[in-house]
Amino acid sequence: MTYRSYSRILYSQYYIISTMPETKAEYIEASKKIESALYEVKKIIVGQDHILERILVGLLAEGHILLEGPPGLAKTLILKTFADTLDLRFQRVQFTPDLLPSDLIGTQIYNQKNSEFETILGPVFANLVLADEINRAPAKVQSALLEAMQEKQVTIAKKSHKLDEPFIVLATQNPIESEGTYQLPEAQIDRFMFKLIISYPNSKEEIAIITRFCTEELPQIKKAITKNELLEIQRLTNKVYVDPSIVSFIADLVSATRTPMDYRLENIAPFISYGASPRASLNLTQASKALALIHGRDYVKDEDVEKLIYDVLRHRVTLSYEGIMAKETVGSILTTILNKIKPSVIKAR
Repeated sequence: MTYRSYSRILYSQYYIISTMPETKAEYIEASKKIESALYEVKKIIVGQDHILERILVGLLAEGHILLEGPPGLAKTLILKTFADTLDLRFQRVQFTPDLLPSDLIGTQIYNQKNSEFETILGPVFANLVLADEINRAPAKVQSALLEAMQEKQVTIAKKSHKLDEPFIVLATQNPIESEGTYQLPEAQIDRFMFKLIISYPNSKEEIAIITRFCTEELPQIKKAITKNELLEIQRLTNKVYVDPSIVSFIADLVSATRTPMDYRLENIAPFISYGASPRASLNLTQASKALALIHGRDYVKDEDVEKLIYDVLRHRVTLSYEGIMAKETVGSILTTILNKIKPSVIKAR
């Protein structure tokens, strides 16, 4: 046995011994609070269980989310309902080609009464910011939003202003209409933890939507979690244990998108132009920790990683011309990678 392997075993044993029952009780209690919040959201929102869970994961993992889907699927309503349930300040910004950075982050105006400039803060100063049709705004607006997403601050007249915590950007884009849209910069796309594809409801769900909104009085939702409680659950998420074998599993999955030949994936190597960045590994790890907490666990399973990989990597892997001509998709490539790369044996906890 090598020294490194022996150290990893000792580390796992130390974690098991040092994890007290009180810690696990905290995670179970946090999971119950999340479940109650989801129950309140579902009083308004019909279906879309996958989207609702991923938004919760993004909130706990402090990750921004890109929602793609046709209009009329209640994207704004979903986010507004989450804000009401979690006691968060919500702001919606409609991105248009004539939008200015000052319309998003704020500006300075001259006050004639005291002969001084005053800073007027923009709608980005909220906890949940909906950037509706984000790909319609020009580059300068995207640059201003990028600073807010990455640094959690904005600069107005050479002065930095910190954003309130928690701060999550949920952006939407319409896959159908491309007229008047801009291509999002790769650097900005990489800042989104998830890219979620929202689809149409089935016939039963649509009947429930019609019934709920047209023939019944909408139920009143309660604030299931306060902002301070959400911040505490975010801190609890950061403490979720990730076994070294899971870390290696995540690193191999992401690395295989960049160098598939190293993993004997010669069949998909010609189809990939660019793979995922190391930020994808960080996002996948943090999201897995959040998903584990939602299920009442204080440790990550390989199933958590496998459930999240498509949403974390679908916008970070670029197909080559050969891949497009072969009618490959990022999803099919990720499935091939998952079938090839398996997690090593996880130590008992």
